[in-house]
Amino acid sequence: MRRDAAAAVVYSTESGYTGVAKSLHWFMGLLFLGMLALGLYMQDLPLSPDKLQLFSWHKWGGVTLFLLVLVRLAWRLAHRPPALPLAMSPLQRFAAHAGHALLYVLMLAIPLSGWLMSSAKGFQTVWFGVLPIPDLLGRDKQLGALLTQVHEVLNLVFMGLLAVHIGAALKHHFIDRDNILQRMLPRNSKEN
Repeated sequence: MRRDAAAAVVYSTESGYTGVAKSLHWFMGLLFLGMLALGLYMQDLPLSPDKLQLFSWHKWGGVTLFLLVLVRLAWRLAHRPPALPLAMSPLQRFAAHAGHALLYVLMLAIPLSGWLMSSAKGFQTVWFGVLPIPDLLGRDKQLGALLTQVHEVLNLVFMGLLAVHIGAALKHHFIDRDNILQRMLPRNSKEN
């Protein structure tokens, strides 16, 4: 009976993420989905000025996401997230923490692998056509091909993990009926 009473008090006094954390989450989520869609779309296009423009937009988005991930990590380190529900098993807690950690690793690794790939292929990134981003590697055709595969695999892993992340949030909302999803929704904002 005591466990049931504890489960009813799902969270500590913190019931949601800050407005900044929510804004970063949803904006970056939409931007990552757009980048994935653009990457899949442009991959098999024949070489043309339009394809080169799409690649530029993709690279600009990648640099932007890389910088936003750094901002998000800094915010997360300075602002503790709300506690997980007390009713969650230790395995579920581990999976939640591991899943979030892996998402952060991939959100850093994917843009970085794209930057390395671009450098190795000899295509410098010029952010929004204004700010040249230094190449991290010298031109190397074989390394460029390998980094293309690395970039693709990382994106496939990210898409799979993203599906699990969304599925888990929906499971918590519709099956477990806790407020895991609600605490990240824009309308439930606490102080920044």
